Amino acid sequence: MPISAVDAITPAIEHTKQQLLQPFRIGQWTRLAFVGLLAGELGGNGCNRSNFHLPMHPGTVPHTQIPGPGTSFPGLGSLGIDPALMAAIISAAVAAVLAAFTIGIILTYVSSVMRFVLFDAIIAKECHIRWSWGRRVGAGWKYFVWKVLYAVVSLAGIAVLVGVPLAFAFANGWLKQPKQHVPPLVLGGVILFLFFLAWLIATAVIFVLTKDFVVPQMALENVDAFEGWRRLWAMMQAEMGAYAGYIAMKIVLAIVVGIIIGIAALIMGLFFVVPTGMLSILAILTGKSAGLTWNVYTITLAIVVGCILLGIFLYLVSLVSVPAIVFFPAYSIYFFAGRYPRLSAVLYPAAPAVPAPARATSGMAPPPI
Repeated sequence: MPISAVDAITPAIEHTKQQLLQPFRIGQWTRLAFVGLLAGELGGNGCNRSNFHLPMHPGTVPHTQIPGPGTSFPGLGSLGIDPALMAAIISAAVAAVLAAFTIGIILTYVSSVMRFVLFDAIIAKECHIRWSWGRRVGAGWKYFVWKVLYAVVSLAGIAVLVGVPLAFAFANGWLKQPKQHVPPLVLGGVILFLFFLAWLIATAVIFVLTKDFVVPQMALENVDAFEGWRRLWAMMQAEMGAYAGYIAMKIVLAIVVGIIIGIAALIMGLFFVVPTGMLSILAILTGKSAGLTWNVYTITLAIVVGCILLGIFLYLVSLVSVPAIVFFPAYSIYFFAGRYPRLSAVLYPAAPAVPAPARATSGMAPPPI
C-alpha cells in the first residue's frame, strides 16, 4: 500500500541504521561517501572556481595603459595594448573555458552513473562500486543525455525570461532614460523576478523528481528518462497531493539534516583544527630552535603536510555526511515503492515458499499414542 511522505520517514531511518550500523564498517562508509559525493546527493556537482593568473614578464603591465603625449605603442594604436599579451589572455581564457567545459561534461557523466550505483547500494544495503558501475553504464548514459538536455532547456528558459524583457525595455528606451520610466521598470523588475523564481523552482522540482522517481524506473526496466517521466506523470496525476507533500517534506528534511551536518562538521573542525594548529606552531618553533629556515625543501614539506591534513579533514567531514547520503535515497525509495510495483518487489522480496510436510499414506501405520 502507498504510504505518505511522513510515514516514509520511519522506514528510511530504520534502513539507514541497518545499512550503516548493523554492523558498522568503515569501508562501506568510505565507499558511500565517495559515491554520494560524485552522485550529487549532497546538493550538487559544482566545481570550485579557480583563479588563473597569467605570468607577467618584466616591463609588461596586465592592464590598459593611458598613452601620454608623444608615446607610441605597437599593435593596437592609442589603446596601448600589447597584441602578444592580448593573444595570451584570449588563449588562456579559451583554454580555461574549454577545460572547465570538458571537466563539467566528464563529472556530469560520472555523476549520472554514480546515481545508479547509489541506487544499487541502497537496495542491496551494500556498496559495490565496480560491480554496479559495470552494469549501470547504459542507464547512466541515458540519464546523462537527459541531464544535458535538461541543462540546455533550463539555460534557454533563463535566457528567454531575462532576454525578452531586457530587449523590450531597450527597444522602448527605458534603459537609456531610466529616471523617466521608473514605474514600468520597477513593476517589470518585480514581475521578472517572480517569473525567474518560479522557473528556478520548477526546474529544481523536475530534477528532484527525476533522480528520485525516474531513476528507479530506468534502473529496473531499462527505459529512458522520457518514458520514465511519462509513467511518473500518470502516477502524479492520480496522487498530486501525495507528491506535493513529498516535495514539501523533503525540503523540511533537507533543512533539518543540513543544520545537523553543519553543526557536526563545525564541532569536528574545532577538534581537528585546534590540535593541528597547536602542533604546527610547535613544529615551527622547534624547527627555528634547531636552525631550520624557510627554503624550497621546508616549504615543500609544509605544503605536503598541509594537503595531507586537509585531505584527512575533508574525509572526516564526508563521513559525517554518510547518514544523509543513505537516508534521502532510502526515503524516496520507500515512498515510491508502494506506487511502483516493480520497485516494491525488489525492496520487499517474497519469502521462499516452505515445502509442506508429506502426508502419511494409507499403508503406513498410525503414529504411536
